[in-house]
Formats: sequence, C-alpha cells, structure tokens
Amino acid sequence: MAPRKIIIDTDPGQDDAVAILLALGSPELEILGMVALAGNVPLALTEKNTRKICELAGRPDIPVYAGAVRPLVRTLVTAEHVHGETGLNGPALPEPTMPLQEKHGVDFIVDTLMREEPGTVTLCTLGALTDVAMALARKPEIAPRIKEIVMMGGGFFEGGNITPTAEFNIYIDAHAAEVVFASGIPITMMPLDVTHKALSSPERIAAIRALGTKVGEATATMLEFYERFDVDKYGSRGGPLHDPCVIAYLIQSELFSGRHCNVEIETRSELTYGMTVVDWWGVTDRKKNATVMREIDPDGFYKLLVERLGRL
Repeated sequence: MAPRKIIIDTDPGQDDAVAILLALGSPELEILGMVALAGNVPLALTEKNTRKICELAGRPDIPVYAGAVRPLVRTLVTAEHVHGETGLNGPALPEPTMPLQEKHGVDFIVDTLMREEPGTVTLCTLGALTDVAMALARKPEIAPRIKEIVMMGGGFFEGGNITPTAEFNIYIDAHAAEVVFASGIPITMMPLDVTHKALSSPERIAAIRALGTKVGEATATMLEFYERFDVDKYGSRGGPLHDPCVIAYLIQSELFSGRHCNVEIETRSELTYGMTVVDWWGVTDRKKNATVMREIDPDGFYKLLVERLGRL
C-alpha cells in the first residue's frame, strides 16, 4: 500500500515531539509538511521546537511552517508549568539550522488540500484546532477534500486537565474546535480517557533509553522531565503520552477502540468553557460527528513506539 499522506499540526511540547518522532520513524506515513502553532508555549518556540525534532531524527527535509500565533477569540493560554519554559525541557537539543518556510501554515494546509487528490490527506492535530478552523474559513471547499482529522483533544468520563471539565487543546481555542466539529469532516478523537491509559512508566522509559541511540536518549530524557507534572498531580507511575496516540492510530488502529457519537463544544459558559460534550450513550438525537476512542492497548502502543524510535 502507498503511504498515507498526512499533515501534522503541532505545538511541541514533549509529547508532541514523541508523536513527531513516531511519525518520522513510520514508513506507512508520508509527511507532506508540519505546521506549528501557539499552544503549549508561544509560536516562536513551537516552530523552533518542531524543527529541532526534525533535525534530531535526521529529517531536515520535512517542510515546517508557522501557523496561528493565538486563538481565534480568546487570549492565549500556555503550559510552561507542564513542559518547561522552552516547551522541550529535558534534553539539550541544538538550535535548528533547517529553515522555517516562508508561507503561512494555514496557506500551506489550504494549498496542499486543493492540490492533492480529494480524500487522500489526513490532518493530524496535536494542539489546538485554530489552524484548521482558519483554513476552513479561508477556503470552505477544502472540507470534503480532507480524508479525516485525527486529533488529540477532549475528555468525557475522565474530565479535564486544565479545568475540571476541559482538556487543554480544546480549552485554549474552543471556538476553533466548535468550527471543526461542525464541519462535517470525519473526525477521530483521542481524548484524555485514552491517553491517560498510555503512561510512560519507568520501565517503558528505560526501554526507550536502552535503544542506545541519540533519539532514544533524547526521548527518554524528555519523558523524565515531562512526567514529573502528572506523577505529582495524579499520583501515577508515569505521565500520559497524549499526542503519540494520534500517530499510533494511523499505523495500528487495532490498538484502539471507541464509538461513533455526537460531540459538541461548550463555548458559552465560563464554568465549563472548552468542555467536549460527548453523547456516548446516544441520549440525544444530535447527529454523530466523531469517532471517540475510549480504550487502548498500552503495551502494544509502547511496543510500537520503541520499535519505530529504533528506526531513527
């Protein structure tokens, strides 16, 4: 089979970085480009971090674009308290030498979708949905040309991680998420309910370090820094690897299971702003608009991750 064409929209973040590395180590995927947007840290850092990870993997040929500098409506909220002041605290990665592309990331998304055959490009969103919402506003004709959006975001039974009801990626631009979930594009959603079952335990980090490679050591060091926040917060034996679930699904979908249901985004209540209201039990007649994952095979997930990181 021909590789699946993808665009990665990201805001690195250590877990974004691991997702990028997983994609770069997987021949099933053809990365047409990456777009960095503000999120975990401001845009000036996320675009630099994206290029750092490409160079770490020996892939400076991947074009990287700068996308949205802020959410559509509200003030940007960042997460240095989780990821550190650089967004990639942990390993000492060199400054990137590969260029940032001149074209805006939203223009890249639109132009690529209009150029490629309809139904052949998947959007992999690892941060807020701002760039996708902006692309849809700029060129509504792209919606039916998108094969699928596979996204990390939201939560239902698990609740939120930035507020009691909201997951970070949705919370920082719930208005953009509202646009995307109303677009009619096929969506596969990786919520906290899945990602909190993909914990980077000490044994799993040790297996990554045991690869004995530059990528393995950098990844292990990133995860050791990253997990400290969630270990302290949740009392777990490791931090959840959120964003790599998106990429793992594209490679081995059988690692995940979920349900097709309706998802609405709350944008009007300050108390529950950014909540993903998932009609898991079908108690309304609202149209089903997303496949929401709930279960993961964590051992299979980490086996895949270690194997693919070992290719870099």
